[in-house]
Amino acid sequence: MTTQPDTSTGNGTGTSGAGDPSPGPDARFAASPAPSWGPPAPTLPAEPVRPAAAPGAGEPARPFLHRAWRGRPEDPRWARPAFLVLLLATAVLYLYGLSASGYANSFYSAAVQAGSQSWKAFFFGSLDSANAITVDKPPASLWPMALSVRIFGLSSWAILVPEVLMGVATVGVLYAALRRRFGPAAGLIAGAVLALTPVAALMFRFNNPDALLALLMTVTVYCVIRGLEDGGTKWLVRAGVAVGFAFLAKTLQAFLILPPLAVLYAVCAPVSLRKRFAQIGLSAGAMVVAGGWWVAIVELWPASSRPYIGGSQNNSFLELTFGYNGLGRINGDETGSVGGGGGGGGTGQWGETGWNRMFNSEIGSQISWLLPAALILLVAGLVLTRKAKRTDLTRGSFLAWGGALLMTALVFSYMAGIFHQYYTVALAPYIAAVVGMGATVLWEERGRAWASLTLAGAATASAAWGYVLLDRTSDYLPWLKWLVLVGGLTGALGLIFVTRLGRRLALAAAALSCAAAIAGPTAYTLSTVNTGHSGSIVTAGPSGASTMGGPGGGGGGMRGGFPGGGQNQQNGNGVQNGQQGGGTGGPPTGGTGGFPGQNQQGNGNTQGNGGTRGGNQQGGMPGGGPGEGGMGGGGGAGGLLNGANVGSAAKALLSKNAGDYTWAAAAIGSQNSASYQLATGKPVMAIGGFNGTDPSPTLAQFKKYVTDGKIHYFISGGGMGGGGGASSSTSSRISSWVTANFKKVTVGSATFYDLTQPTSSS
Repeated sequence: MTTQPDTSTGNGTGTSGAGDPSPGPDARFAASPAPSWGPPAPTLPAEPVRPAAAPGAGEPARPFLHRAWRGRPEDPRWARPAFLVLLLATAVLYLYGLSASGYANSFYSAAVQAGSQSWKAFFFGSLDSANAITVDKPPASLWPMALSVRIFGLSSWAILVPEVLMGVATVGVLYAALRRRFGPAAGLIAGAVLALTPVAALMFRFNNPDALLALLMTVTVYCVIRGLEDGGTKWLVRAGVAVGFAFLAKTLQAFLILPPLAVLYAVCAPVSLRKRFAQIGLSAGAMVVAGGWWVAIVELWPASSRPYIGGSQNNSFLELTFGYNGLGRINGDETGSVGGGGGGGGTGQWGETGWNRMFNSEIGSQISWLLPAALILLVAGLVLTRKAKRTDLTRGSFLAWGGALLMTALVFSYMAGIFHQYYTVALAPYIAAVVGMGATVLWEERGRAWASLTLAGAATASAAWGYVLLDRTSDYLPWLKWLVLVGGLTGALGLIFVTRLGRRLALAAAALSCAAAIAGPTAYTLSTVNTGHSGSIVTAGPSGASTMGGPGGGGGGMRGGFPGGGQNQQNGNGVQNGQQGGGTGGPPTGGTGGFPGQNQQGNGNTQGNGGTRGGNQQGGMPGGGPGEGGMGGGGGAGGLLNGANVGSAAKALLSKNAGDYTWAAAAIGSQNSASYQLATGKPVMAIGGFNGTDPSPTLAQFKKYVTDGKIHYFISGGGMGGGGGASSSTSSRISSWVTANFKKVTVGSATFYDLTQPTSSS
């Protein structure tokens, strides 16, 4: 391989000892001696090096736009334009048809709406502006969306564009991380792989917390690698700050990559051992401050004057963090969840667990397209740098990105609690980084027989695995799998003999291998951006690409009881009706099919009758009769994972005199309440939180709210606790008390109870 002269006295890793400066991004693994076998790499014409003019040498300063377009003087002229084109293409791809998803996950959209109306709701992440209960996560991921809605008004675009910008930013950070050490080509490859990963295209267009989490985790790895360059404390402190804010996005998932990164820095940083541990301590302190300030305020705030902490059983964020959102996700013991807190023992009620989970029919098509190649290239990169000194930055980069990949994949593979396919977006930046690094370093070392064979092996693995994934949806572009297989194998054959080929044929073989590897995920990504996604469980790719339906996996639904509807394609047992949700850009909220399964072929179809584009909802368990939804029936009520179909008459009923009440209505389950809140723009209390199983409010508290005239209507159905839940649950007791004591009002297929009109018997 060709490198610039190494000005250090050591190993070419950027340091010759503690604190020595790096000679630049092109000095890589010079300490690794070239083996004696294999012909040398062909000498390809290189772009002439144009040294940058020294400051003050008489050359006038370049205009800002010229500098922005040209980039760094040491980079090839094509590097910065190509990078800007990559960012623009990512933005255009992710913005395409964005409003088709409407309010996406109405659970979080309702909290965004509340935060745009009330600063208190903004701070706590409340589901309604009257601050009855919060979402079951910390609120950091809601803040950018809530600020956008405050500025631009409530609409699908105002909610989802911040997520798109996070996706573009993640691509940019990944490029910057790889360009410094491996060159712009590695950064471009990694950025393109990330942008075209199906689950990334899904989640950077959706309003769950995972988009912000993925961005901050990428920033964390970038900062750690910058710290490894020269042992600078500031970069490790910045990494701690990034992890702290990531904790405020999705709690303990942010900590998954900390063990490998901490060990890496403790061993490989180019400073003394004492300073390394001191820096790690400072980073940990920065993390605690960045993430702990909000936790401290919430825990110290009087419970009587703040919203109930959704997802907890004792109104405690710490309990939520270490229970339902923490250890419960690992061992399956999640009190208050849809699994009822049973689980445990690694039984994997939310799909099959095990070493192959990332490759199976539930998860594989979301993330694993280039995972086999990434693993091969990771091993190759570590072999290539095996004899380098401790502080070698190339090896450190492979260990940083590869460690984050392996640690996260390992936890995802064996966690027995709630697990959704879209969680795997966290792996996308790590896979992309390893592919970008591995491909470029092996290409530079292609004169070694083992390097060219390894490149060919990675190309073959990508082609073969792409064929397998595409064959799982045999009705979707059936010709593509053969192009991927034949093209990938042809390109791999060319890579084996790359040293015997001329420049053009060598580049053609590499291009063909790359095209074959990325063709499958690109097709699934295009299918993803061409389809609206809404509800709580969404998947990327065409219908049938993923088959997990909830506890039990395999498309089986909860405990074998709930059939799955096709993801945004077919509705199981009913027709979805996407209607205007109120406000600007109302979403296709649908939901008449009740409790959704996941990505199984349904036996109905989807029709859109309004909103932005067709009602792209998931179907599932019928709610008792036509027009009824949710687990408990309840006319027009939403299911556990989907919102309700709010008609114009129901909207008018709840909106009338709503200003006279603290809450226009109360409903069991957050998805149910969220749909009515988004449609009316008025606060709707979510009894029992997301699942309807949180003990908030108690029956006594609810009675007092009714006596004080704070709630106008009770909406029938919804959640686990209403109708379909255990009779002893708080929400069931509230539902029973309401139905026995207040006047029933039917509007179309929706059923309400007027809490200002007690029945004569009561």
